[in-house]
Amino acid sequence: MKTTKLIAGFSVALLAVLSAQAQGTFQNLNFEEANPVIVVGSPYYPYGVTAASALPYWTVTIGGVQQTQITENDPATGSTWVMLCGPNSQFGFAPLDAATAAISQTGLIPSTAQTLLVDVAAFGNGPFNISIGNQNLALTTVATDPNYTVFGANISAWAGQTEQLTISVPEFSGNFEFDDISFSNVPEPSIVALTAIGGLLFGARKWFARRG
Repeated sequence: MKTTKLIAGFSVALLAVLSAQAQGTFQNLNFEEANPVIVVGSPYYPYGVTAASALPYWTVTIGGVQQTQITENDPATGSTWVMLCGPNSQFGFAPLDAATAAISQTGLIPSTAQTLLVDVAAFGNGPFNISIGNQNLALTTVATDPNYTVFGANISAWAGQTEQLTISVPEFSGNFEFDDISFSNVPEPSIVALTAIGGLLFGARKWFARRG
């Protein structure tokens, strides 16, 4: 009984360690560095905040135009908007009209990076895109949770290079929330396999518990 628990626990811990690799020169990939400053007189007041304070290190654009304000925990209903969500910070898009919303940051991708991982909660039927440079990544599902899905993409071709990372949601795509972007030195198929092993061990633990 104890051995099974230790193996299952080790598998989960190992996945966490392998996924938590150095992030190169990219900053605020989990959006926790927010210190929102309210903009008095903002059309979103009291929910309008400066983009620089809410999403430091990131550039926010709507329809290709850089934005100086976004909202915090309040959607700008009726048009495309970008919002900081809390208290555990993540950011969300809601492209409700003919304008693409995006955030981007340029940095050095770790030389050992194999896979990009990101947590996504989707509340619409449209697509979203994550790109490096001008190339959209081929995203696959790595893991699922009742509240979000972890997506991964092979980024080994850009390892060690300075590139622009962009997350964008095209017009009329609905609502999305993003959190916990990370670079991993584990190839994407290995991450999937390790997650599957963890699930099998968790199932084995339950089976032994019933027999015990």
